[in-house]
Amino acid sequence: MVAGDPAPPDAASAATAIEAGRHLFAQQCEFIIAATDVGVLPPTNLPEIAFAGRSNVGKSSLVNALTGRKTLARTSTTPGRTRELIFFDLGGRLRLVDLPGYGYARAPRHAVDTWTRMIEDYLRGRPNLRRALLLVDARAGMKASDESALALLDQAGVATQTVITKADKARAAELSKTIETVAAALVRHPAAAPASIVTSARKGTGIAELRAVLAALAA
Repeated sequence: MVAGDPAPPDAASAATAIEAGRHLFAQQCEFIIAATDVGVLPPTNLPEIAFAGRSNVGKSSLVNALTGRKTLARTSTTPGRTRELIFFDLGGRLRLVDLPGYGYARAPRHAVDTWTRMIEDYLRGRPNLRRALLLVDARAGMKASDESALALLDQAGVATQTVITKADKARAAELSKTIETVAAALVRHPAAAPASIVTSARKGTGIAELRAVLAALAA
C-alpha cells in the first residue's frame, strides 16, 4: 500500500466506530436511580445496556472504565455489595444498568433470592434492553451460574455480548483457556455473539472496542 492511500474499508469502518464510541462515552454520565423493585424503573424511552455477571467480576469497574470516571459506579472487594439495579444516563442517548452480581455474596439467602428474581424480571420484561454484557473473570472462566445466565438471556431473547474481565490479572495460559472455554460455551446459546471482548479496566485493554460496539446501539 502506497503512503497516503486511503485505509481499506474495513479498517476505516473500525476507526469510525471507535471514534463514535470515544465521542459517546465522553458525554456526561449521570446516576439516575438505584432500584430495588422493577415497578420503579425509569421510562423505556432510551436503549439500555445491562452489565451482568458473578459477584466481584468487575461490573462497576468496567462501567467506570468505559465512562472514564473512577467513582461513577461504586466498586468493592466485597462480593455482593451491589444489591440494586443501578441506572446511569449517558448523554441522553444510552442507559447503563449495573446489575447485582449472582453467585457468592455475603448476604442472607432470602436477600440473594430477592435480587435474583429482580434481575430475572428486569431481563425478561424490559423492551428497551438492547444488549446484555455478560462478564466473565479471566482467571475463573465459565461457571455453571454463567451458563444459567446465558440460558435465561436466550429465553428472554436478549442479545448478549460476553466480556472477559481482569485480563491483566490472568496468566497468559489462564487467559487463553478462558477465551477457549467461553467460545465453546457460546456455541450453545443463540442469543450470544460468537466471540468475546477481552478487557482490563485497569489497563484499558479492549475498552475502545467495547465502546464502539455499544455506540452502535445508542439512540
